[in-house]
Amino acid sequence: MDKIQCLTVFSRVAFHGTFTAAANELNITQSAVSKKIAWLEQDIGITLFHRHARAISLTNGGKQYLKLAIKLTEELSTFESQIRQEQTIVSGTLKLSVPSAFSVRLLSSPLNEFMNFNPNLTVDLSVSDKLVNLVEDEIDIAIRATYLKDSGLKAKWLMDNELVYFASAKYLANNPPITEAKDLEQHKCLTYSLSPPTNLWRFNDGNEELKIKVHERIRCDNPEMLVKMAKLGQGVTAMPRWMVEEELKSNELKVVLHQYQSSKLPMYLIYKDVDYQPQSIRSFVDFLSDYFFQHKKDR
Repeated sequence: MDKIQCLTVFSRVAFHGTFTAAANELNITQSAVSKKIAWLEQDIGITLFHRHARAISLTNGGKQYLKLAIKLTEELSTFESQIRQEQTIVSGTLKLSVPSAFSVRLLSSPLNEFMNFNPNLTVDLSVSDKLVNLVEDEIDIAIRATYLKDSGLKAKWLMDNELVYFASAKYLANNPPITEAKDLEQHKCLTYSLSPPTNLWRFNDGNEELKIKVHERIRCDNPEMLVKMAKLGQGVTAMPRWMVEEELKSNELKVVLHQYQSSKLPMYLIYKDVDYQPQSIRSFVDFLSDYFFQHKKDR
């Protein structure tokens, strides 16, 4: 027996004062009403109504239980209404986990547009380059550059990160030339600590993969810091092209090792695989995917 349904029937019987009137309102038989009340009384172990020849009245226990029944059914109705609303309009709180550099350089503009379109939405944005557990950390959507594993999550491709190797013009002018990957063994390198093994860089010349063990001058988990230190002349590093597009155009930074095949790491929107996805999640995934498709650049 559905206890919530029984509580609803009990509340309506108490309101009308007869089984018949409650049955008519709920469009069920009087017998069904009687069975639900009897089941509820047996389940909780108290008598809810005094039965008289022509009427019924609440017992003392029934009066107390009625307050709880009304509170529970009203709260459930309100909650279900909110949930249904979340399925149809963009509202509530959207929790995002986004890489640090991406959040400022590439996400801020489309996120601003999306929030302007949806004034009832609140965004809880966590900026981190570390992988998160969407379930344990209660994250709705994570944006990550990675090769996906079978994790039981849904993913939508956003863009490809083209990895480039670069250093400042000053550093390159004051150090031996870098004409092939092996030359990096003689140079200072700035490595990203969240991509282990950090001191092993891979290149592909079209025939084979080359593995170069580099000397780590700085190891850091913040991409922006590595770019900054490269600009200050501390060594060679590797980052997505979109992070240094302006510096490359101004020749403040220079790409090295053009001859090797570009390594591209896909970036995805990752979210939980559930049957009833809130409208805020569905809308944001579609909006951001469309935005990057329409604003596609050569990264």
